[in-house]
Amino acid sequence: MYALVDGNNFYVSCERVFRPSLNGCPVVVLSNNDGCAVARSNEAKGLGIKMGAPWFKIKHLEQDAGLVGLSANFALYGDLSDRMMSLAAGLGPRQEIYSIDESFIDLTGVRGDLVERSHKIRSRILQWVGIPCCVGIGATKTLAKLANHIAKTAERKPGSYPAHLAQVCNLSGLAWDELQAVLQSTAVHEVWGVGPRISQQLAEGGIHTVHDLMQLDLATIRRKWSVVLERTVLELQGTSCIDLDHAPAPKQEIACTRSFGHPVSDLAPLLEAVTEFASRAAVKLRKQRSTTAQVMVFVHTSPFRQGLQYSRSMTVPLLRPSADTACIVSAALAGLRSIYRPGYQLIKAGVMLLDLQSDAIHQGELDFDDGQEAERGQLMSALDGLNQRFGRGTVLMASAGLAGERRAWSMKQERKTPGYTTCVDDMPVARA
Repeated sequence: MYALVDGNNFYVSCERVFRPSLNGCPVVVLSNNDGCAVARSNEAKGLGIKMGAPWFKIKHLEQDAGLVGLSANFALYGDLSDRMMSLAAGLGPRQEIYSIDESFIDLTGVRGDLVERSHKIRSRILQWVGIPCCVGIGATKTLAKLANHIAKTAERKPGSYPAHLAQVCNLSGLAWDELQAVLQSTAVHEVWGVGPRISQQLAEGGIHTVHDLMQLDLATIRRKWSVVLERTVLELQGTSCIDLDHAPAPKQEIACTRSFGHPVSDLAPLLEAVTEFASRAAVKLRKQRSTTAQVMVFVHTSPFRQGLQYSRSMTVPLLRPSADTACIVSAALAGLRSIYRPGYQLIKAGVMLLDLQSDAIHQGELDFDDGQEAERGQLMSALDGLNQRFGRGTVLMASAGLAGERRAWSMKQERKTPGYTTCVDDMPVARA
């Protein structure tokens, strides 16, 4: 038995914790450079705003409907996510944090009324953190994910499902007739793992609901679609095929890419940006205890802007696999200097670390420089520790420029709220 705890409209809910005046207002949180909507309040959804809607197309709703657009504040969202997940873990003995706002809980061996227990955890999260959430319970992770969708929909759209399924839905606790009615009322594209292309193919074959999908022959599914969809149907039928993932497999590639707030044509700010991106990628690399043997760097102009177009990339091999920020930055900057051409209005750059391997795999060189490498490893540990303790960017490579200064390539975040829980200077102050 599994539960999925999922924060409702998570980014918007985080903003509302510290700005109660936003409650009841249509709110969207925008992506990097304030480009498009990546989170919407129920009121914004009611205005017909779709996920990913470009800000310039919906900006008129500020005046017409009181829409509030906010820049993403990921440091704040990450901190509130940690608090929410620590409370959600009290629901069961094992937890898998699936995303910033979703957490699977293994309910095996948990006694008592699971719905009542889930309501208590949900109330605790709302009271202690301020984030509203819904809980879905099912015999498999896919059913738990589906139950969570039903719980959210029943809360947001009264009448779409029975009222008692709002906020917390336990599919395993429903009577047979009620379960069948719920499955027949749920579109097949709401199933975890059924994407738009497959759902369209299923619809062409007369499969429109979750109930229809569950009735398909497994051999037919494997022959016409894939083993992955067969596994999904088995999960819907109650056979668990996906266990909790306690230790995700190390990434095979690590990337850090960003669009610039304004086009960049000079080399100096590009060197700063690529240094920053390579440094962040190196931190991720060390966090999963890996090394990289190749560093790729790229730059390109915007295909949506008039003018000369340019797009180039270069992969720079390292002499030996490394997780040293200085080594990775040096390779990235060498690649950048090779592909840079003046006169182009570049809008994006990025660094990718390729050919990753565990840092336990080590082959010494003939010059026996293992002692120096150990010292560099200690230096990187100290670097990470300082930045973790005092904030990212406390210690950085000189080629990244001065910390705290507004850089030409910095993201556009004109609507960003304060870091209420992540920055001492931004902490809210209660006055008598």
